[in-house]
Amino acid sequence: MDASDSPAADAPDAAGPADRSPSPETGPATGPARDRERDRDRDRDPDGMLAEQLLRLTRRLHRIQSRQLEPIGITPAQFRLLRTVASYDAAPRMADLAQRLDVVPRAVTTLVDALEASGRVRRAPDPDSRRVVRIRITDEGRATLRSLRNARRAAAEEILAPLTAEQREVLGGLLSALVDGMPERHC
Repeated sequence: MDASDSPAADAPDAAGPADRSPSPETGPATGPARDRERDRDRDRDPDGMLAEQLLRLTRRLHRIQSRQLEPIGITPAQFRLLRTVASYDAAPRMADLAQRLDVVPRAVTTLVDALEASGRVRRAPDPDSRRVVRIRITDEGRATLRSLRNARRAAAEEILAPLTAEQREVLGGLLSALVDGMPERHC
């Protein structure tokens, strides 16, 4: 959690009055002045404010997930790649992974290198083409995925704790509508 996510971020600072306007000498407004500023911004650009809230939530989720994954010795990007490799019926090619993850192939190579060094995946030749390399998840990778799923659930529970079950269901529906409505991107 960073300062912008903490309840203390809404409290007035000890250095001066709670209701002050931004200035080069004092920095951004705090307390009630910041709240009024935020309300004015919301009135002028509600979609921009919503986008900012989504970005803040994404950063917070990433920090929480990173903290949960650290003891396992894996990054969120490596977790995503490992989960993606495991989702295929047959071992995917690097190009398949890049396309599914919507990243450039070089990014997949770097992630596979790290996961291979830790014994979680291995490169295997394609039986039909000597030029193609397939990525296979190992037993160690499967065990890691089980641990990672628990860490992911803990991260989700931490971030969703303020919501009721009904609110979580509504949020899930809204997020699905946003994700499903996104146009396909091609690298």
